[in-house]
Amino acid sequence: MPTARPPSTRSPEALHTETKGRGRRLVLAHGFTQTARVWGGMDADLATDHQVVALDMPGHAGSSLVSATLSAGAGLVGDVGGRAAYLGYSMGARVCLHLALARPELVEHLVLISGTAGIEDADERRARRISDRALAEELDPTLPGESPATTVESFVRRWLDGPMFAGTDDRANGFEERLRNTGPGLASSLRLAGTGTQESLWDQVGALSVPVLVISGGDDEKFTAIGRRLAAAIGTNAAHAVVAGAGHAPHLQQPDRVAGLVRAHLGPAGPV
Repeated sequence: MPTARPPSTRSPEALHTETKGRGRRLVLAHGFTQTARVWGGMDADLATDHQVVALDMPGHAGSSLVSATLSAGAGLVGDVGGRAAYLGYSMGARVCLHLALARPELVEHLVLISGTAGIEDADERRARRISDRALAEELDPTLPGESPATTVESFVRRWLDGPMFAGTDDRANGFEERLRNTGPGLASSLRLAGTGTQESLWDQVGALSVPVLVISGGDDEKFTAIGRRLAAAIGTNAAHAVVAGAGHAPHLQQPDRVAGLVRAHLGPAGPV
């Protein structure tokens, strides 16, 4: 009988970053299975008048060996980002929300795309943890020999074929770029920073005092409802923008439109 091994626990390291452009700093935190280069061209657009710092999040691509919880990951993001505007998508939005609450002195503006303040119901949160751990086991089995690990290519293909990403082709989704990820890295992200690991922040978001823009795709009814509620919970310093004809990843489906919303939210970029 194989001996069970716990998920690997690596010491945190600095996150890999890729920087382009000049001007006011904007830090980009991507979603699960993505990388610093999967922004649908929105990053290049914003880099025409901003210094865009795109991160490989913990467990992903150039940061595959970095294991971190949501709170620890937020600290790592803040360490490399410094004082800046922060934009996060999905998993990245949850991390940036943690950063803004824990270290508000670093966050000048906050943009949350398809993000949430967490699952409030404890049973639902537990069920999500179990689901994410099952996915992690596919990528990085803790009982070697029981079953072979699912390849990253197969896992990412199945992930992108889900209903959340319907209508977005491989090029827009950055399919080939996502293959730079590793199975153990993605598994670590699921185990330590999956949605089920996040304690609800709904009762804390009203403390945010920075300008916040919440963006959702109009075809993503679930996250549009969450986005509307999130902006209302934050208060008068928050706005909610809905991108018509887009789903869970509006920045990949309509990067020009989302870049325009972000640029308007951030205000004049100043001299470059």
